[in-house]
Amino acid sequence: MANKDNKVESKLGKIAEEEKPRETTVEFLASLAAVLVTGLFIITFVVQAFEIPSSSMENTLLIGDHVFVNRIQFAPKTNWMGPLLPYRAVRRGDIVVFLHPDLHYAGTYVVKRIIGVPGDHIHLRNGVVYRNGEALNEPYIDRDQDSAFDYYRNNFPAVPPSDDNNMSPNWMVDLPMHVEGDDLVVPPGRYFAMGDHRGVSLDSRYWGFIPQENVIGRPMFIYWSFETPTDQYTKTGWGDRLLFLGKVVLHFFDETRWRRTLQVVR
Repeated sequence: MANKDNKVESKLGKIAEEEKPRETTVEFLASLAAVLVTGLFIITFVVQAFEIPSSSMENTLLIGDHVFVNRIQFAPKTNWMGPLLPYRAVRRGDIVVFLHPDLHYAGTYVVKRIIGVPGDHIHLRNGVVYRNGEALNEPYIDRDQDSAFDYYRNNFPAVPPSDDNNMSPNWMVDLPMHVEGDDLVVPPGRYFAMGDHRGVSLDSRYWGFIPQENVIGRPMFIYWSFETPTDQYTKTGWGDRLLFLGKVVLHFFDETRWRRTLQVVR
């Protein structure tokens, strides 16, 4: 009896398989299109891939680190998605990606750490950052190229800028308007940012405040890191790009920094 039941079930299973409709070409293309649209939406509005081009954030971020940037967190709140998404304001200590505020570098993406938010009083003395009168404890700083003779960099804004220190001409004019006593005061809707590699970073000391609308997002984690020459970002010609692509193909396994994969950015 059990044998007959098994045979009946087997036949019914085969009939069900035969009757199951197969996916048509149109349905397959529709499914593929939905996946592509979803992926495009995520890449465009939710996360963005970003490569670290310079050493200004070492050792937190290295040249050749590739990170995913959260574009949602610092975006203006929307009424229809507001309760569902983790919006918040930029905070002191956040690492942010933003569009360079100097018009000479318009369209250039930059990554720095937020040191001052609106209302903060900032100054440096002998390379130490003071915020609202208190010296900051900054264990993330790389000081391997600090110079005691770079007085402007180390004693900002007390020491007047010189013409040869890479300072933005507009910032040279605007800077005095934001100085009160020994401090630089961060105005509304603006942020003061610095690089972790403090001795080489060109940051808010050199080109001014970051407008809130220039902030793109926050780096979340490193998805890939590759040994990259320090001047690679300056080589924009097709020949140079193809040479570097060839290097990546040949040395993907031995020059990828595997230990940095999926490392959270803090």
